[in-house]
Amino acid sequence: MTIGSFVLKNALRNKRRFTLSVLSVAMSLFLLVTLLVTLRELTNPPEDLGAALRVVVRSRISIANLLPARQRTVIEHIAGVEAVSPFTWFGGQFKNEDSMTFAQFAIEPSLMQTIFGEAKLPADQLAAFIADRRSCIVGKITADKYGLKIGQLMSLESSFYPNPIELKVAGIYAGSMDDRNVLFHHKYLDEASGDLGQVGTWWVKVRTAEDMPQVISAINQTFANTSAEVRAETERAFQLSFVSMFGNVKFLVSVICSVVVFALLLVTASTMSMAIRERFRELAVLKALGFRRRELAAFILAESFGLAMLGALVGIGSAYALFTFADIPKMTNSFFVSLEVTPRIMGLAALVAACLGVIASIAPAVAVARTTVVQGLKTLD
Repeated sequence: MTIGSFVLKNALRNKRRFTLSVLSVAMSLFLLVTLLVTLRELTNPPEDLGAALRVVVRSRISIANLLPARQRTVIEHIAGVEAVSPFTWFGGQFKNEDSMTFAQFAIEPSLMQTIFGEAKLPADQLAAFIADRRSCIVGKITADKYGLKIGQLMSLESSFYPNPIELKVAGIYAGSMDDRNVLFHHKYLDEASGDLGQVGTWWVKVRTAEDMPQVISAINQTFANTSAEVRAETERAFQLSFVSMFGNVKFLVSVICSVVVFALLLVTASTMSMAIRERFRELAVLKALGFRRRELAAFILAESFGLAMLGALVGIGSAYALFTFADIPKMTNSFFVSLEVTPRIMGLAALVAACLGVIASIAPAVAVARTTVVQGLKTLD
């Protein structure tokens, strides 16, 4: 019998305990990976290719405060600005659903390809969208979810605007980081709401990345000390501002991860303590045969480490398979577009498992080292 087969035989001596221990480690690490992936998506949202050249202009007071439409002409004349489009959230519900499962925004259709060029839309569908004021384009994820087809009508009722709107699907776009939204004409929103002359935000396309700081500074200074002060920021900063609305998510998830790791340590340590306690007499016999303390400690370490890493393989592998091949928008009710298990997250989870495997073996190894041959032989008498 080799040393490897000896360790394996001892680990599988109680198959039920071994299986439950591996599953406990696997479930704990699956939860840990899920939390880390969710935290990454919330605090590090993905960016479109064109995000580096986009600036979002919103009210300095609150994103809920609308801006006057007259600001558009002023922003267009700022050096470095290529295009400016209104981008107003409608907040409508579709098919009498209890909550909004996709967002709708009113924009300037003729500037869509200029500002949001990464969203791929056939030329004929784009032309139809621009020509018909009551038309809209729908993200592929939403279109697939509701079975929407070109030419189909969709009615949206908002809790923010008084009048519902009815849109005709002119096209289906794909290729952006968020293929869930519905985009429609801002002029139609003005008509439906009584032409209030207001917009939610301005989305600005900057000519070059070098112009970005200058444009942001110029926009903020232009409307400083006016009745409608603004806050201009990169699209990235704008996305992260939404994360702050959830509070200190990073701290909360970190606390939960710490609890998961601590529970995992208790499970692994308890399993190894029970397994070694049952074999004290055998280990005493090995001592009597000439095995040294470090060799017995190595046996215990190998068993503990192997159990933890097998659980890691099952847990991390399951999380990777789920988040890679599952329909994430459907699984999360369109809250997340994707959940990516990165190599860094997998490596961190594997490192946690390895450290816990080592730590869980310390107490049993010390107990065996301190026990004499006579004490070990008497343990289970």
